[in-house]
Amino acid sequence: MRSLLLTLGIAMLLSGCSTSKGQVPAPIAEKIPHVMTLHGVTRTDDYYWLRDDERKDPKVIAYLEAENRYTAAYFKPLKPLQDRLFTELTERLVADESSVPYQWHQHSYYSRYQEGGEYPLISRKGGDGVEQVMLDVNERAKGHEFYGLGGASVSPDETMLAFGEDVLSRRVYHIYFKDLASGDMIVDVLENTEGRVVWANDNRHVFYIAKDLKTLLGYQVYRHELGTKQSSDVLVYEEQDDSFYISLGKTLDESQIVLFQENTTTSEVSVLDAKDPLGLFKPVLAREEGHEYSVSKLGDSYYILTNWQATNFRLMKVAIKDAADKSKWQEVVAHNPNARIEDELVLKDYLIIQTRENGLSRIKVMPFNGQKPFELSFDEPAYVMGLDVNAQQDSNKLRIFYSSLTTPEAVYEYSLINPDRRDLLKQDQVLGGFDANQYRSERVFITARDGVKVPVSLVYRKDKFKKDGTNPLYQYGYGSYGYTVEPDFSSSVISLLDRGFVYAIAHVRGSEMLGRPWYDDGKLLNKQNTFNDFIDVTTALTAQGYGDKNKVVASGGSAGGLLMGAIANQAPDKYFAIAAHVPFVDVVTTMLDESIPLTTNEYDEWGNPNEKTYFDYMLSYSPYDNVTEQEYPHMLVTTGLHDSQVQYFEPAKWVAKLRDIKNKWYKSDDKVLLLNVDMEAGHGGKSGRYRQYQDTAQEYAFFLSLLGMAK
Repeated sequence: MRSLLLTLGIAMLLSGCSTSKGQVPAPIAEKIPHVMTLHGVTRTDDYYWLRDDERKDPKVIAYLEAENRYTAAYFKPLKPLQDRLFTELTERLVADESSVPYQWHQHSYYSRYQEGGEYPLISRKGGDGVEQVMLDVNERAKGHEFYGLGGASVSPDETMLAFGEDVLSRRVYHIYFKDLASGDMIVDVLENTEGRVVWANDNRHVFYIAKDLKTLLGYQVYRHELGTKQSSDVLVYEEQDDSFYISLGKTLDESQIVLFQENTTTSEVSVLDAKDPLGLFKPVLAREEGHEYSVSKLGDSYYILTNWQATNFRLMKVAIKDAADKSKWQEVVAHNPNARIEDELVLKDYLIIQTRENGLSRIKVMPFNGQKPFELSFDEPAYVMGLDVNAQQDSNKLRIFYSSLTTPEAVYEYSLINPDRRDLLKQDQVLGGFDANQYRSERVFITARDGVKVPVSLVYRKDKFKKDGTNPLYQYGYGSYGYTVEPDFSSSVISLLDRGFVYAIAHVRGSEMLGRPWYDDGKLLNKQNTFNDFIDVTTALTAQGYGDKNKVVASGGSAGGLLMGAIANQAPDKYFAIAAHVPFVDVVTTMLDESIPLTTNEYDEWGNPNEKTYFDYMLSYSPYDNVTEQEYPHMLVTTGLHDSQVQYFEPAKWVAKLRDIKNKWYKSDDKVLLLNVDMEAGHGGKSGRYRQYQDTAQEYAFFLSLLGMAK
């Protein structure tokens, strides 16, 4: 009873400012100064108290729930629009969607949905063509508000299935094992893991990564023997450098288990004979600061993709026994300053290289058998293509995926013997009368303020678009970690295009759209380029008639949420409304706290603020630290209470500070500021095939209603 009264009292304390309709008051968070001094700079964080690592503090929970009530009240009259959008979005999905089966050992493997199912069935067929449902994920998800499936891995003899489950949305998984012959679960359970295993070739031992439950970083590799308790598992590797991520895999020929160790600028690969699980992992080449490499195996040789003396990477070949001696590496594919080598696939008779040149993906096939090299090509102005599942090294066929802003994803299979033969294995269907011919995509380059040309991918509906500056413009961006937002197909975007929007992806610096230098120019002490690029793209697109300067909405999530926070501070007049999802906005405070997940791993991305140079630079753009007394756009901010990547308290504090400024500055209550906290979800939002579209419908309803386009 005492806790209930306390909660009610706090909720009343938080009430302060009413909505324009007088329905539910906007929460006003209490100010409790928290003073931090470093490098001679004193910062006062009035909302630091909103951090609760246990997520149980009644005062904090009460504030978050008050924000949710306020948001729910705002969206209540928009429910018909939101429901209509959700129906639109989900009715485009094929109810019994399935993946393209791929052959591995004696079975073909695939996943498929049943009508109405939120989660897939993980299935396979043998030579008799009879389906075996290895895992019904819907059954496993029953009773859980959130369910995340980790890796699903079949033993080499195809008798056992290992799979990971996360039911808290913290990306901490339990691993379970199922006997595929009997259909029974066995008693082995591995807790607090990354969610996947790699099988040794004896079908008895598996390797998995354990997580530090404080930082949520995977840092230890354990060996587990089926039929034994987890407490008996053997620690075979522990990463000592907390700036490194680790992951596990297997060579395509299945002869070696591979341990990848990498941070933003340095990598190391270690291997273990898959037939000798009791052995030790040995580095292919010891880590060297600034050297990134990966390894593919063919027979007694390694093909090494490396940035050694090659900013955009090159491919080398070396005998396995000589791999640690770079003087014996032989160049196979030379460095190209204008094309980043992104991936390679080494088959028995063919080497396949995927590159990105001038922002467009290309795939080149280089036969080992004297056959003439050839390239796979597509002719749309903006598209994405890449290597699909190619599970057998002794193969003369190649699978790729292809998509564009107007073309739903397709999976093709090429005959490498006869490259003119291309079979379409599957193309995603879009229900509801979608006709690709009604839409047009463009790729343009915008000159940023420093003279650099920034690529932009655009799509619109032909009969709804006039290049006269009257269309609403939806601009999306990310721009961090070298991650490139691809110009691929999204069925949900149709709901915007059909209402007259121009949809734009700004491929700002910080991605690798134009190679590794494009990434380097958007991180560390160059981070401001990311924000400048996005703003300059907005300015140019509206000036060129692609959008109405008074109807520009912008969206981004995670590090893209940082981008949204930065543009809101730096160019609020350019944006009518902004959606910032799970936004990384309290940059300096977070990067100073090594107990927060991902902090130390990302010093090479953002800088270490314990060093004054980085502290000063990060402080210059950190959205939370740079909230100022000015009029901001309409804003929808979302987060998940259990987010393990960007902790919920960053956006919560940000909104509290923005609302305080809003109450001081705005002359009228006509600008909307909302915080939606999913009390069950984490960084990825809602789980489930259909439920995830609730978040999209909410964002679209927010933008459309504000633009007067609710009908």
